Amino acid sequence: MKVRLQKHLAEAGIASRRASEQYIVAGRVAVNGEIIRELGTSIDPGADRVTVDGRALRPQRKLYLALNKPPRCLCTCRDPQGRKTCADLLPKEWDHLYPVGRLDWASEGLIFLTNDGQFCLKLSHPRYGVRKKYLVTLTGRLEPEHLKRMTRGVLDEGERLKADKARLVDQNNTRSLVELELTEGKNREVRRLLMALGLTVERLQRIQIGPIKLGELPKGKWRTLTEPEIKSLLPKV
Repeated sequence: MKVRLQKHLAEAGIASRRASEQYIVAGRVAVNGEIIRELGTSIDPGADRVTVDGRALRPQRKLYLALNKPPRCLCTCRDPQGRKTCADLLPKEWDHLYPVGRLDWASEGLIFLTNDGQFCLKLSHPRYGVRKKYLVTLTGRLEPEHLKRMTRGVLDEGERLKADKARLVDQNNTRSLVELELTEGKNREVRRLLMALGLTVERLQRIQIGPIKLGELPKGKWRTLTEPEIKSLLPKV
């Protein structure tokens, strides 16, 4: 059975499907000795020989990690500017793993890393509606109307941003702690939503993805997901 080349690369653990498309366009992928740049190309995995940067494609053992990303760390494998990345927190032999979705540079908390392209797609694409929970520290006291507007939604740069749930956890005269739950996963959605409401974010931490909680995982540390945890994520997407 034939499959799209980028899907085959992702399933072999080379990169996410989107990154695999970039490999193809850059001319790094060959099929039966011929460089392929067409994204719609289909291959027969059982008959065609695929190489990446001249090396034969071999399926890799699938790995699934949960990482407590610290702030001031990029959710990428490599940074041309030499800034700290998630890959710097992993063993060197796992430098082929890539993040599932994103947390911006200043944000922290739970993120998955894997070499399973299908797992990455089903957890990061908005159409699958995987729930993510955030704990946000804001400057000043919140008004009840703020919470209503978070779930009612706002327009920002032509996109509608909203939380599915918003709950005030604690507050005093200088700070407020809010728990937000979202499913869409638009770019920097939490920060953009709060900024559009005129609120100042002091700390943004993702504490849960689907049923998997950050728990007591120390900042900057990782652990492997268990088989039951992986299965608990995939049937819901």
